[in-house]
Amino acid sequence: MTNVQQNLEHISQRIQKASERANRKLEDVTLIAVTKEVSVSRTNEVIETGILHLGENRPDGLQKKKDAISNDVKWHYIGTLQTRKVKSVINDIQYLHSLDRISLADEIEKRATSTKDCFVQVNVSQEESKHGLSIDEVEAFVDELKNHKHIRIIGLMTMAPNTEDEAIIRDVFRRLKQLQSKIAAKQIANAPCTELSMGMSGDFEIAIEEGATFIRIGTALVGKEKEAIERA
Repeated sequence: MTNVQQNLEHISQRIQKASERANRKLEDVTLIAVTKEVSVSRTNEVIETGILHLGENRPDGLQKKKDAISNDVKWHYIGTLQTRKVKSVINDIQYLHSLDRISLADEIEKRATSTKDCFVQVNVSQEESKHGLSIDEVEAFVDELKNHKHIRIIGLMTMAPNTEDEAIIRDVFRRLKQLQSKIAAKQIANAPCTELSMGMSGDFEIAIEEGATFIRIGTALVGKEKEAIERA
């Protein structure tokens, strides 16, 4: 059994317990393996465990792995995407987790050859170090995207503050869930907004309890590798 398999068994148990506490079905939560800092070899170990949702945050890392790995993978771009990099990324991914400005949406509309599932990135905690719209800006932003035929807003994404205070983390996730439900209730054609991308290695259990449908797990699952960018 590889380290990745051992890590996955432990994480899967934690996902199951969190789902049970929240009265949720296990299949309602999709695990994204964040492979941005590990090699192709380690990424293949992840795939061998049956995980096919992989997250990258750099165009070059995405391209190297995509060229070397099976087409069965669902690629998630989870980092900030520069407008000038859209052309080299957008048609190689199935999900974008960082839509946060009209200029990016316009470039996606121009470059995408098919409709892309996108999460609007929301800076719920209003931290200067984080990207994303404020909660108050999201509804108007979604409304502005009604004529972007290549963009489907499937949900919202956020990152919780780096804190040990569970109440603060839970409040951030809960507020995003409330906003997601509010937008979903509008029944906008290109913005079903049924999904929530939130929860990472340190807080995914809280995220599941508060409604996450996609969780993004890096180090706790894939471990660490030195010089991984060069070897990827």
